[in-house]
Amino acid sequence: MEEKVFYITTPIYYVNDVPHIGNAYTTMVADIVARFQRLLGREVLFATGTDEHAIKVAEAAEAEGIDPKTFVDRIAPKFKEVWKELEISYDDFIRTPEPRHVRVVQEAFRRLRDSGDIYRGVYEGWYCVPDETFFRESEVTDGLCPNPECRRPVQWVQEETYYFRLSAYQDRLLQWIESNPGCLQPEFRKNEVVSFIKHGLQDISVSRANRGWGIPVPDEPDKVIYVWFDALLNYITVAGWLSDEEKFHRTWPADLQLMGKDIFVRFHSTFWPAMLMGLGIQPPRVLFGHGFWSVEGEKISKSRGNAISPAKLAEDLASRSGAKREVAVDAIRYFMVREVPFGVDADFSRSALVHRFNSDLANDLGNLLNRTLSMVGSYFDGVVPKPAGVAEEIKSEVLSAVAECETALSSLEFARGLEAIWRAVSAGNRFVDERAPWRLMKEGKREEAATVLYSVLETARIVAITLSPVMPSAAREIWRQIGSPGDFESVGWAAALEWGVLPSGIMTAGPQPIFPRIEERKREPKAEAGAESPVGAGFAIPPQQAPEETKPEAEEPVISYDEFKKLDIRVAEIKSAEQVAGTDKLLQLTVDPGDGERTIVAGIAQWYEPEKLLGKKIVLLANLQPAKIRGVESRGMLLAADVDGRAIILTPDEDVPSGAKVR
Repeated sequence: MEEKVFYITTPIYYVNDVPHIGNAYTTMVADIVARFQRLLGREVLFATGTDEHAIKVAEAAEAEGIDPKTFVDRIAPKFKEVWKELEISYDDFIRTPEPRHVRVVQEAFRRLRDSGDIYRGVYEGWYCVPDETFFRESEVTDGLCPNPECRRPVQWVQEETYYFRLSAYQDRLLQWIESNPGCLQPEFRKNEVVSFIKHGLQDISVSRANRGWGIPVPDEPDKVIYVWFDALLNYITVAGWLSDEEKFHRTWPADLQLMGKDIFVRFHSTFWPAMLMGLGIQPPRVLFGHGFWSVEGEKISKSRGNAISPAKLAEDLASRSGAKREVAVDAIRYFMVREVPFGVDADFSRSALVHRFNSDLANDLGNLLNRTLSMVGSYFDGVVPKPAGVAEEIKSEVLSAVAECETALSSLEFARGLEAIWRAVSAGNRFVDERAPWRLMKEGKREEAATVLYSVLETARIVAITLSPVMPSAAREIWRQIGSPGDFESVGWAAALEWGVLPSGIMTAGPQPIFPRIEERKREPKAEAGAESPVGAGFAIPPQQAPEETKPEAEEPVISYDEFKKLDIRVAEIKSAEQVAGTDKLLQLTVDPGDGERTIVAGIAQWYEPEKLLGKKIVLLANLQPAKIRGVESRGMLLAADVDGRAIILTPDEDVPSGAKVR
């Protein structure tokens, strides 16, 4: 039997405006899943597109003084442009005015009407144009849309209409949910759906008066089909319903349908499966309603002017860091699935994005690659050395991380999957620190140094494969720099589960920093109103304002050289890290400053995750008087820079042994 195609969809997006970071999130996640499934060897159908028959689309066109068709033909291609800039690897981009879709919508309407699931009636009630949603009278108490994400004025509508008999599917929907654990995710949103259904389903109006925009009701051109009935059916249009029976058999049901929480309960988890049941079609396997992104604590909206363009954000990040534009795109993709567990609400912060870029990408991954390639260049003329044996310790740790990453990505736990990859990155950095190939070379232990460097290059190869669904451009560059032949798309995920695949004797490309560290800039006085940023929103450095008068600075306290000599400041390695019980700000660290392990407490939990600190070299004030903090004796102080209220750990810019004195 031919294997089923893995079918993943995003919602199709209204074309009343260009994509912003919020709806780009859904599409980026879908792309990550699609790329991962392809690496596993699955045939994938990844569909996205535009929903063009909404009333608000017609109103946006009218506001510009053009007809709706002209308007949508101008806006819809912009979605394709943005998806291309974000490396979205969709297989089908559907637009609802396409003939293939019009045919599906009209035939579905006709069949449901013939079966009695759609019947004629009169609609009288509230309608929200921005949400394209009908509400029962009891749901509207203040003249505003009851959807908390909308809250805009509703209209009272009275007209002859067709209804879909949704009320008849209440028990069948509950039985479907109960019989298919995991069909609605996350679990807490499934509970919302069950509660909504049990509260009582009402039949829903599925036609509107024809005002010149929409798919006509079959045999009744004075009416058009309700936009949600129209839009939801795009998923089976793409799958081949009515047009390609073999394709539809191999593709449907959809394996994963992604959407924001605002359209999850009422439409995708209730109306949509009921429509499919009425047509005799199996509902999707998994529907997932994720949370919303805010920006710097505020809801994304055009009126607030904070609807960030992902393309513009990538340009700004590339300008700020010096990274290639496609790498900046990857950094945004990484940030948005690494920062919070998938499914919950999240807040987009530019400072948090910069922190992730510097800490995870420049410091951890960049350091792993750059210093290893530098040593390969210096000690082995840039040729991948032949190992004297297998370094079982790092092999075991890396392959274990890959296995966990695969499990996490398969269950949409992207943050956990990336944490696992970063354990492999940390293992590579720690292995270099502990084995010190520069010392081995000085001691004439060339074969041992070769084994160390080969092992770290092999770690980088595996990291490139596992990271590629999230960061395809950066992964390709890692692959190129280490000289790995072919490409990770062709070798697939299985090549990440094997050790020793990187051929010895091939040339590396040498270190070319993929993630140049972003230097934090001093906070400057605010620019005058209307001043423009030279490098884009969020990374603006306002022009320096000349002070009207210069006030004498307060004298800084000074210490003598003899007092300074009393400070025992040295390099230490973090051996373990965990949260201090009862606090969300403190970490308990076990560190080795060269004379044995000790415990210190540091207030860095807001900015550093415990597992990412393992193996990191820090600067420690070792002879600070011990103090008991939250029941933990702290023997020393970690040194960090205060950058706009954020603690940035001080680390040596070259590898130095634990216990090295800072003078």
